[in-house]
Amino acid sequence: MPARVSRRPLERNFFRHHNLHSRHFRRLLWNLIPSTTTHHVKLSVKSDYAARAILSLARRHHQAAATRVEELAAENGLPPNYLVQILIELKSQEIVKSLRGKEGGYLLARPPAEITLGDVLRCVHGPLFDSPALSDPQCPPELRRAWKRLQDSVESEAGSINFQQLLDENSERDRMFYI
Repeated sequence: MPARVSRRPLERNFFRHHNLHSRHFRRLLWNLIPSTTTHHVKLSVKSDYAARAILSLARRHHQAAATRVEELAAENGLPPNYLVQILIELKSQEIVKSLRGKEGGYLLARPPAEITLGDVLRCVHGPLFDSPALSDPQCPPELRRAWKRLQDSVESEAGSINFQQLLDENSERDRMFYI
């Protein structure tokens, strides 16, 4: 892994030289300068675990039987205690439901076609894309509009992917054969 190089001295000299004092302008411009490390938009492990659990439950949806947390965790390589916390959050948003007793466990509260990836991600994180600039009156309006377009795109795309589509993609791939 390459060593991280501090850009602070370069930043101070550049902005002093060009007499650029606006904090927001400096932040915007500075983010355009390539760094030595790669920055990505990342979703948390929690969102990945939640999506895996829902996909596993979607595969079993036709059985109408509850699946135990231990079975879901083992199938997906997830820590059971953490998975329980995630499933409780998903239950609070009526994405999954739980059954008590000997035959208890979790199952989907709705058909897989009615549960989107956006539903799951919003349940465990809240808004999918948020920028402080959206509510900052100091942010230039054209930039605020760009952030809003990006937010709308992320929300729209996540809302267009449902778990039935994911199941169908997998079954189509399994049906393919090679000559």
